[in-house]
Formats: sequence, C-alpha cells, structure tokens
Amino acid sequence: MRIFLFLSFFVSYSSFATIEFSRLDPDQLITKKILKKTYNYYIEHLDKITNQRYVGIIDLKKHNSVERFFIVDMESGYVEKFLVAHGKNSDPIFSGYASVFSNIINSLMTSIGFYLTSNSYDGSNGYSLRLDGLSTTNSNARERAIVIHGANYVFPGEKIGRSFGCPAVEMRYHQHIINELKDGALLFASFE
Repeated sequence: MRIFLFLSFFVSYSSFATIEFSRLDPDQLITKKILKKTYNYYIEHLDKITNQRYVGIIDLKKHNSVERFFIVDMESGYVEKFLVAHGKNSDPIFSGYASVFSNIINSLMTSIGFYLTSNSYDGSNGYSLRLDGLSTTNSNARERAIVIHGANYVFPGEKIGRSFGCPAVEMRYHQHIINELKDGALLFASFE
C-alpha cells in the first residue's frame, strides 16, 4: 500500500513537468517570449524546483496599474493575474513604470531574474514568502530581504505605491499567492 501511494504521488507530482508549452496560457495573458523563456528554465531546472505545480511571472515592462504578476498552473495551463508593486528607486519619477534595477543592498530597487521561492513566515509585513535569487541580477535577494508580501498601497487604480524592492501584492490576494507559490516554486521577474 505504501509503495502504491508513493508511486501515485510521484507520478502525479512529476507529471507537471510534461505539460506541453502549447497548453500554457490559453487566454494569452503573458507575452510568448517571456512565457517561453520561463518554460525553458523550468524544464531545464526541474531537479531544483520542488513546487512544480505553479510558476510565477512578473512582467516589469508593464505599468504598475496593470495586473502583471501571473501565476501559471503547470497542470491545467491556466493563468491567474494580480497587481504587483516594484521598488521605489526602480521608478524614480513615480511614473508607474520600472526602469532601473539593482541587486545592491539598500538600493530600494527591484531585482530582475529567476527566483526560487522558499518558506512562508509571519514577519513585519505579515504573512510573507522568502525568495532566493538564482540569477546574478538577484543573487542578494535573501540578504536584501526581498520577499512576496501584502501591502495596503497595492490596490486597483491609476498608479499603485512602490515597495523597498519587494514584489508586494494586494492584501486581499497575498495569502492565496503565497500559498500557491511557497516551498520551491519558480518565479521570473522579467524586463524583456
């Protein structure tokens, strides 16, 4: 019985890796270039991705009033979309567009690149999710305390507030987002 349960879990858990690219994002919410780059990274690094069910993508080319944080269900292919803030100094004139990025501690900027989510925790911003940078452009994420968290300044409108570099999301969705992405999911913050 134990062997059967283990094999059933293994087969269903590892089946996320076999989803075809053509089945992802049927509503075409994410640009093909970003989706393809994320998918290729996901397939090539499956051995490091423990939460293979969901993948997060943040399209930082878009204005911050647009839902630009995407969560891709790697089983069904469907995509959820959410608002997300970028770093204060990534948008120095507060235009709503991020234009400058940094991996430097205390820069108050967003870092682009691939991340692996870690554990959830309750901290100064409430329920949050730690991120580990996988790229040279975000390798200081843990030291910079770059985390996904909810923020009162993220809400629908012409322009949302800015963070200290974290991908801050709406309070009404932060628990849902964190619960889907926690414990080893891939996240790509893109400016392409």
